[in-house]
Amino acid sequence: MRRTVAFLGAAALAAGGCGGGDDNDGSGADQRGAGTTRVEVIRSIGKPGAFDPARIYKAEASGVVTVVSVFGDGGGRGLGTGFVVSRSGDIATNAHVVSDGEGNDLRRADEVYVQFEDGNQVPARVVGLDPNADIALLRVDPHGLHLRVLPLGSSRALQVGAPVAAIGSPFGEPQSLSVGVISATDRSITSLTGFDIAGAIQTDAAINHGNSGGPLVDARGQVVGINSQIRSTGGGGEGVGFAVPVDTVKRSLAQLRRDGRAAYPYVGIVSVPVYPQLGRRFGLGTSHGAWIQEAVADGPAARAGLHGGSGATRFQAQRFATGGDVVVSVAGRAIRTPDDVATALAPHRPGQRVRVEYVRGGSRRSVEIELGTRPASGSPRP
Repeated sequence: MRRTVAFLGAAALAAGGCGGGDDNDGSGADQRGAGTTRVEVIRSIGKPGAFDPARIYKAEASGVVTVVSVFGDGGGRGLGTGFVVSRSGDIATNAHVVSDGEGNDLRRADEVYVQFEDGNQVPARVVGLDPNADIALLRVDPHGLHLRVLPLGSSRALQVGAPVAAIGSPFGEPQSLSVGVISATDRSITSLTGFDIAGAIQTDAAINHGNSGGPLVDARGQVVGINSQIRSTGGGGEGVGFAVPVDTVKRSLAQLRRDGRAAYPYVGIVSVPVYPQLGRRFGLGTSHGAWIQEAVADGPAARAGLHGGSGATRFQAQRFATGGDVVVSVAGRAIRTPDDVATALAPHRPGQRVRVEYVRGGSRRSVEIELGTRPASGSPRP
């Protein structure tokens, strides 16, 4: 059967379902929450090591919202999930929940509405989109709303087997809870630009269409990721879901708040992971690293003198371009796989210079590279 990877925010709204009605044009006092603004900031739930889904749900479900997107020109409507991240009405979700298309063809929804647990439904403004991390920042007028701010944790020390909970609107059913465990860490998932999102979290907590943009939380109720994709043979949730790690989310939201967009550093290489047998077969001089198959013409790496490979030699059912350099360290971080390159570059900005160590002909060398800006559309290269 064909395996597919699906973004989760594309569920169409059925007749009679929740969504912005046609008579709701986003203007006027009726679009604002009624009453007095109330803000609650959740710090943490429970004790370390304890997992109480009912307690997590009771404390945090009201901070999770349904996001309704309206696309003109017959594009229809879609829905996803979001959650409150600030006292001023900021809401985090996936970029694909409030946009259509990919790369250079990406376009924002014409209208976006946010539905709260207490029945309030208000228009939202898209502050910015980060298609490289599949993150969007929305903002609503907080007047008269009950805002429960969910805490953002860390994705650095996540452990396989740790319990997690997902809250969202699968198939338009708001504030739905599912639980499971972290199945794996450091996965790669596809972004809206063709570049990979490194460090993704794999979970068996049931997530389906409409869950996109919702929080994946740990035993303490801290958000560790934003649910984004499922891998499926038939299009449904099959226990293989993926979330954008919260450390990536935090970097993205900070840039979107400041600039309305997020810029990513770029070195311009296509590489494959080195493993011991591969290193010995081709005399690479190292058993781990990112073996450059192509250095993009006039890209930062090529300008700094790094070499890609050429030709095609078969080994263990794969073809490799030989003769390229092997990247083993970026900005002081050891590189074992190509994903490590993207992770090492994440804290840096375009225009900054980083030290790259590589192996060529069995000899370890070093060069400084001035980082470029990742293009809006491309193949999965850091």
